[in-house]
Amino acid sequence: MKDRKPWLTVAVALAGGMIGGAAASMLGAGDALALHHQRHGAKTMSAEQFVLLGRNGDQRGIFQVSDKGTAALYMNDESGKERAEFKVAADGRASLGFYDGEGRKRVVVGAGGPPASQAGIGIFSADGNQVVGLSSAANGEVSLTLYDNKSGLARAGLGLAADGTPALALFDENGKDRAELHLNKSGKPGLALADENGKSTSGLPMESTGQ
Repeated sequence: MKDRKPWLTVAVALAGGMIGGAAASMLGAGDALALHHQRHGAKTMSAEQFVLLGRNGDQRGIFQVSDKGTAALYMNDESGKERAEFKVAADGRASLGFYDGEGRKRVVVGAGGPPASQAGIGIFSADGNQVVGLSSAANGEVSLTLYDNKSGLARAGLGLAADGTPALALFDENGKDRAELHLNKSGKPGLALADENGKSTSGLPMESTGQ
């Protein structure tokens, strides 16, 4: 079997670039509220920042636009911990994040702005490490990746290429692609095994040209 580079690459950093960690520091107080009375009696309230207060006067949420043009909504629990945020950047990137009581992200949903338009979901462990990533690219590629909670390296991945061909890949503790099962465009299955250096050691079908 001819030595080849593994067919599938599923170790995708899903959440990176879509959403950061916990919310950055809040902006200062905005301009005074402006109340506009329209012709039909509707009222529009405008401000650079809106603050949602709880029954005891504590801050439970904030809606603001940063100096970089990012519109964001942050929601806190009764202890003041940020637990959820929704952001839309100036370039169109959007993200929705949920956090635990220690400020660690647990679930992130994001969509890139044009022209990339990549969308994905990231799930994180109680330690704050990503353990699951689901990603869809603009060209039709889709991947589901499972990560090691301690090392953060991909251990298993299921993917669809842009042409619709599927593949399953398994990785060792060092993140090396060691086994793949895939179908080509004609529906013919293939199995490839590799050593720790990425060199193919065996596979089915045994073809000298490889796919």
